[in-house]
Amino acid sequence: MSDVLIKLDKLTKIFHTDEVETHALSNISFTINKGEYVSISGPSGCGKSTLLSLLGLLDTASKGSYVLAGHDVSDISKVDRARIRNRQIGFIFQSFNLISDLDVEENVELPLTYRSDLDSKQRKKMVKDALEKVDMGHRAKHFPSQLSGGQQQRIAVARAIAGNPAIILADEPTGNLDSKNAEGVLALLDKLHAEGATICMVTHDSRSAMRTQRKIELLDGVILADIKTSNREKVAIMAEVKKIAEEVNV
Repeated sequence: MSDVLIKLDKLTKIFHTDEVETHALSNISFTINKGEYVSISGPSGCGKSTLLSLLGLLDTASKGSYVLAGHDVSDISKVDRARIRNRQIGFIFQSFNLISDLDVEENVELPLTYRSDLDSKQRKKMVKDALEKVDMGHRAKHFPSQLSGGQQQRIAVARAIAGNPAIILADEPTGNLDSKNAEGVLALLDKLHAEGATICMVTHDSRSAMRTQRKIELLDGVILADIKTSNREKVAIMAEVKKIAEEVNV
């Protein structure tokens, strides 16, 4: 069995208006293997979020091919895209995207309710396991308004992993958090990766990107670099993170 989970070949996204044609992405080609932790970085407007939308089947490419878990998903129906998103892709958003009038348990369970292969007992077990993984089981009956930003993002992570997706897509997951809560969420992603999760994270923060195994850097809709993060770089950034954490806790 191939270890390749995602394969993009010359993926291109063009946005059209009445007078302007904008090439948001041009001929993007790369693979992500099962178990990899990859970051996508670059300046604002470089195409990071557009690329994540294509990977998450929230949008379709103008040209090129996208193979996910051995299946070509380049030109499938909206219904099929929704089904694959629900079962194979876990999303973590910068703004958490929790529903205010649902409690924590209900927020995590919501995507699972659209799966016909799961009954209520199975869903409850998956929600309980996911909340325990992010150390938020004790908050199951709380509402989002009763949680800090860091806690809300942990719930968002639980929602993303509850259905055992093939890949987790994180879009600036620490963008709305202070440094202490951001470190907590990044440490959680590190832990999930160590347990075997495949993660692709969009980030503008170079220190966050250094924590991943591999960095894909975009500029003006094209890949500028695709490099592995050295162990030396990881050790250096983790030492810097530890120092900052200690200063914050003083």
